[in-house]
Amino acid sequence: RQQKWKSSVSTQAKMPPCDFVPEKYESYPYEHVRKIREQNIAPSLQTYYKKPLLLHQGHMQWLFDHEGRRYLDLFAGIVTVSVGHCHPKVTMATQKQLARLWHTTNIYMYPAIHEYAEKLTSLFPDPLKVVYLTNSGSEANDLAMFMARLHTRHFDIISLRGGYHGGSPYTLGLTSLTPYKHGVANGFGCTTTMLPDVFRGPWGGSHCRDSPVQTVRKCSCTEGACLAKDRYIEQFKDTLNTSVPRTVAGFIAEPIQGVNGAVQYPRNFLKEAYQLIRERGGLCISDEVQTGFGRTGSHFWGFQTHGVVPDIVTLAKGIGNGFPMAAVLTTKEIASSLAQNLHFNTFGGNPLACVVGAAVLDAIEEDNLQKNSDDVGTYMLLELAKLRDKFEIVGDVRGKGLMIGVEMVTDKDSQCPLPVEEINQIWEDCKDMGVLIGRGGLYSQTFRIKPPMCITKRDVDFAVEVFHTALQRHMERAA
Repeated sequence: RQQKWKSSVSTQAKMPPCDFVPEKYESYPYEHVRKIREQNIAPSLQTYYKKPLLLHQGHMQWLFDHEGRRYLDLFAGIVTVSVGHCHPKVTMATQKQLARLWHTTNIYMYPAIHEYAEKLTSLFPDPLKVVYLTNSGSEANDLAMFMARLHTRHFDIISLRGGYHGGSPYTLGLTSLTPYKHGVANGFGCTTTMLPDVFRGPWGGSHCRDSPVQTVRKCSCTEGACLAKDRYIEQFKDTLNTSVPRTVAGFIAEPIQGVNGAVQYPRNFLKEAYQLIRERGGLCISDEVQTGFGRTGSHFWGFQTHGVVPDIVTLAKGIGNGFPMAAVLTTKEIASSLAQNLHFNTFGGNPLACVVGAAVLDAIEEDNLQKNSDDVGTYMLLELAKLRDKFEIVGDVRGKGLMIGVEMVTDKDSQCPLPVEEINQIWEDCKDMGVLIGRGGLYSQTFRIKPPMCITKRDVDFAVEVFHTALQRHMERAA
């Protein structure tokens, strides 16, 4: 019956023009690629969509498949393409460095690492002026945990439920999402605490979060006093008083949770949590792997939106616009703890990565991408909020800048997550109309919209119209 169903809803959405012409695809036929995928690539590396996309080329916010079909990329290679696919400035800088020097490792001095270290640390407040370069976000968080334990001489680290901090054996203890947990011993010395989620959690409402769009749930907050924040801080204190020793090594949190679907905390929650951790001798770690580099719009770093200065900051993803690189920023004093013995990273801060990183910083500034994230992101949040008000299944729209989550529910009263099969149909529909979006949340119920920061309001109009059509088709199917 499902097969015969034909929607009467057709899309009015017209894809914005693009004068870029992709090269002709000349690799293996589609079925041969699929066969290799099944036989030679680890099955844990799953693909999106019933018929996986075979992508061939990218240009700024656009992706092209093997048949030359164009897609608006609203997921940016999982929040990684910050300035745009194959951004000409970054591409040119990389090509130049490729011909000069790829690798010598950091036992020698070479210009790129020093130029980049100066440029990157200048964007941080004092005393965060020392950088250790690595290759991935998991690696950066792994090192941050290690530094916190070494420096404080304590062991326990607290993270928020729903947080994602990496998939390495060490960081899996901090990652608090069941699908990423494997049945092996991990997480010794890692404790999770209640997530202060003002939409799905027990407290919070229409005034609590730093977003142009608030929850539809009414709020008992008054001017200058957030009841939800106070209640979640009580839960945080409860964890400190029951689950960990009197002294801790640290606390790690994303300024806005990424994999869990752009979950935001009540204002001032992080500020008070940081204070409580420091009272117990711990360090505060801000995981900026998804929120950094201007994506939240109002500030360059996510922690700045909370009015805090962490002791350690971890960076990855958007740092290299798709090039594998990452970083840990900290104080001279904390960094010195690692210098008591040897600690070495062969590829961290290689000449190629440093040139890419510097070109990305230049592109963000020259293309005014932080402001674009603010303007276009706010516009998109407000447009999506109109769909939330129109459709019962759109439970929550949230986020800041171009870090957006749309949480799907069976109905607004129960807040039950929309079943995965139904989410899949909406998601596939969007892809078929030319828009790629991500998925997240504990039940895979939240659409994640985190595009390259170069997208335009015209792109947003197209994407929102496509999403609107997909929702209408879903309602018709359900009826």
